[in-house]
Amino acid sequence: MHRELVVKRKWLTEDQFTLLFALGRITPGTNLLAFCTGFGGIIRGPAGAIVALLASSIPCAILVAALTALLAYWQDNNLVQAALHGAIAAAVGITTKTCWTIAHPYFKGRDGQIRVVLVAAAAFSLHVFAHIPPIWVLIVAGVVGAFLPEPRP
Repeated sequence: MHRELVVKRKWLTEDQFTLLFALGRITPGTNLLAFCTGFGGIIRGPAGAIVALLASSIPCAILVAALTALLAYWQDNNLVQAALHGAIAAAVGITTKTCWTIAHPYFKGRDGQIRVVLVAAAAFSLHVFAHIPPIWVLIVAGVVGAFLPEPRP
């Protein structure tokens, strides 16, 4: 999505994409629907947000209902179980790539590299080990980021 919306079509700036991604992640429910709704809102206002929400949710809902029925029927099939494990591995890879796409522009110079690694490690630790919800991790990161000086180029 980043390559298509920011790099290729230039419909969003890097900052808009990052903001939509972050807001989509903290919005309750499906992250992609929140992202698409925000994107539609930026491009075409409230009507664009509604169209984007419907266009991204209705086909997905139909597909999920059909796949759920099939999975209930085939849940004991070894091939289906292997496919699910593969899909989970792919989801982890896609999430990792998305994180890199967002962090990469800020990963310049030694100060930028240290800053990105420290922020990522702190956010991971707060969420995984301290069991702090993602919304609070993002709020804390925003407050801390507002007071930290910008890294030198």
